[in-house]
Amino acid sequence: MARSLGTRTALAAVTAIALGALAVAFAPAAGAATGSYLRLAHLSPDTPAVDVYVVSAANPQDQILLQGVGYGTLSEYQTVNGGTYTVSMRPAGADASTPPVISTTLSADEGAAYTVAGVGSFNDLGLTVLSDDLTLPPAGQSRVRVIQASASQPELDISVDGGPSLGEDVPFATTTDYSTVSAGEWTLRVDGGTGLGATLPLTVAAGAVYSVLILDESAGGLTVVTRVDALSSAGGGIIPAGGVETGAGGTATDDSGTAPAALAGVAAILVLTGLMALAFRRRAFATHTA
Repeated sequence: MARSLGTRTALAAVTAIALGALAVAFAPAAGAATGSYLRLAHLSPDTPAVDVYVVSAANPQDQILLQGVGYGTLSEYQTVNGGTYTVSMRPAGADASTPPVISTTLSADEGAAYTVAGVGSFNDLGLTVLSDDLTLPPAGQSRVRVIQASASQPELDISVDGGPSLGEDVPFATTTDYSTVSAGEWTLRVDGGTGLGATLPLTVAAGAVYSVLILDESAGGLTVVTRVDALSSAGGGIIPAGGVETGAGGTATDDSGTAPAALAGVAAILVLTGLMALAFRRRAFATHTA
């Protein structure tokens, strides 16, 4: 009986070790970024493509790099930890040690979303931080804002035919507030101070939040680019567009401890199996010789 009790105690101890190792192996990584959403935009028509760097002030190894970003680009959201970041732009292909053309500092709050955009003309280029409101619209509705990125028009009146005005006298390199519109296919009307009148198609889905970019076409005229900011999830929550993506370095999920922990769990299970087999053999031998 004493030997049987000792065997059971050993088996129980090894089982606890194995389960503990597996719990560590398959637990979410502690370093996974879960706090804020950040995306980048190039909204300067006469500025060449750039490489955009986002570097954490707390840990400079935590970086996001977007290469060859051209006019009209609005990236997917990247998930980052809340904190302070430096956002800088360098000419596309330039070495990382090259002094940035422009840079700015962003303080990202937990749970907030931001768009950092290069705006203005090349000779007056700057970075602006837009606070993105991902609040979902009422049922059957959409929420839309307009980013005025047309340098050919100093101001624009923007409205939906048969719907609301989205902004009046909207200056270049600015954005409107979000407006709620009925979901469906719309015609966006854009009127400039020079008498320009353009109608552009706009399709928005129920339960979604959009940023609509008004851009200069290379051949002249205007074009519209629609980007989804957020969608409603099946459970009623908010899904930021691209929010599952992570940056490089510390903003990416850290799996460095997963493999050793998983191996430890497997090893513990193998030891447990061996001890169980040994116990059964001893029990069978004792019964046979009794």
